[in-house]
Amino acid sequence: MNDVERLKSEKDGLDVWADILRYAKEGFAAIHPDDFTRMRWYGLYQQKPNEGHFMLRVRVPGGELSSTQVRAFGDISRLYGGSIADITTRQTFQFHWLTPESFPEVFRLLAEAGLSSAGACGDILRNITGCPVAGIDPDEILDARPVIAEIDRFFLCNHEFSNLPRKYKTSVAGCCLHCAQPEINDIGVSGVRRKRADGREEVGFQIRVGGGLSARPFLAKHLNMFVPPEKLLSVFVAVTTIFRDFGNRDNRKKARLKFLVDEWGAERFEEEVRARLDWKPDAAVEWPEPRNSFRDHLGVHAQKQEGLNWIGVCVTVGRLKSDQILEIARIAEAFGSGNIRTTNQQNFLISNVPTARVDEAVKAIEAIGLVVNPTAFRRAAVACTGNEFCNLALTETKLLMREIVDHLEASSVVIEEPLRINLNGCPNSCGQHHIGQIGLQGCLVKQPGGVTVDGYDISLGGRLGAGARFVRPIWRKVPATNLKYAIENLLTGYLEHREPDEDFSDFVDRTPDEELASLMKTEFAEGTV
Repeated sequence: MNDVERLKSEKDGLDVWADILRYAKEGFAAIHPDDFTRMRWYGLYQQKPNEGHFMLRVRVPGGELSSTQVRAFGDISRLYGGSIADITTRQTFQFHWLTPESFPEVFRLLAEAGLSSAGACGDILRNITGCPVAGIDPDEILDARPVIAEIDRFFLCNHEFSNLPRKYKTSVAGCCLHCAQPEINDIGVSGVRRKRADGREEVGFQIRVGGGLSARPFLAKHLNMFVPPEKLLSVFVAVTTIFRDFGNRDNRKKARLKFLVDEWGAERFEEEVRARLDWKPDAAVEWPEPRNSFRDHLGVHAQKQEGLNWIGVCVTVGRLKSDQILEIARIAEAFGSGNIRTTNQQNFLISNVPTARVDEAVKAIEAIGLVVNPTAFRRAAVACTGNEFCNLALTETKLLMREIVDHLEASSVVIEEPLRINLNGCPNSCGQHHIGQIGLQGCLVKQPGGVTVDGYDISLGGRLGAGARFVRPIWRKVPATNLKYAIENLLTGYLEHREPDEDFSDFVDRTPDEELASLMKTEFAEGTV
């Protein structure tokens, strides 16, 4: 039995709540070493360098928030979180600089706003991600928000499923773009349509299981099942029960659901799921995968509600200041209905803005330093927390990604198509570098004289949707100071050598690795390492 399984068997992660409140009175030094792990069940991680501060993640099912809830986030950031907060790739908010003494007030502010951090981290079903334009997108297959709420209510603080073998990530969406990334979740649910025997149209879900990134990425496998919305919870319970009872509890490196699905195969796994259902699912509907589409919902878009619009806002690498968060709440109330949605690209949107007020709302957003119509470089620049706060990260991330984006925008490279650049400070892929068109994984590089500096492995060609695949490594151990020049060189080479109607992904697919590496290694600008 490994150490984490031992401590979970001695006390469930959800049972650490009373201890968290006690530590708030007794201070950081009183925290039992095992409880640092258990505290993750309430979204709390020790913050590097483990000297008294914590990160906190909050549960935001489907990424939907009210202005009151966002205002609570702004207050937490301002009062206890060093006046910053991050939107994560799981559509949650993450805070930093919290101390044990601040926990009661932080949790009080969350509770008063109808929010919880329970189940935000740990070996438990974590925040359920969804489509940020659910219920307002004219093209959606179905609005999955009611089903997300049902599943969240069932699993929230449910001791029957609070001790899973490993973390457990799920997504549920009825979006045509598959924006909730079903391909890389433990359970990935996406909407489909079918014709009934009586000729009427029916909407439901298709199910994938066993996806995930981290150091060993897997694409989820389809189950041959059409699932009506009212039956989806039963499928979640069945899959989660299988994971709980059969997942690997000896080796945490092989404890994710993806390893069990890979070991059993999709056919056997589906048989086990069906055996636990009290109804018989029909066969899955044939449904086309979207091509390597861009899935961020940024910019101004007309809603299905006549006369209303959503405004998708780019937040570079997800980092917000407390005054920006408070202003987002105010703007959402002043120009919309106070409804705010986060995205898994570390951005957000404001919904229900009348057409006559869109321009005014955009100006208000831009006045607080945010962007509604970003460049191709900024639009999809995703970065993990990095070694600024994370104990696992080898390298700095968010400042570096800002530097890369600023450099590309100031360069002579002009690209209109969206470009996904994903930067991660370690192999664990919180920044999702495995699916980036340009994926950057942090490492350490020894320089002449024995000096060690931040570096990155540059990989290319990742995508989801039709032809989904992970990146392939092209140039390893590149000093971080060289990254922006290497990417500039690569994009310059792409513009010079691409074929008519060819996008960047197609170009990478047909170009040999050594040629791509050669393009990046073109002589760097004067003054670089």
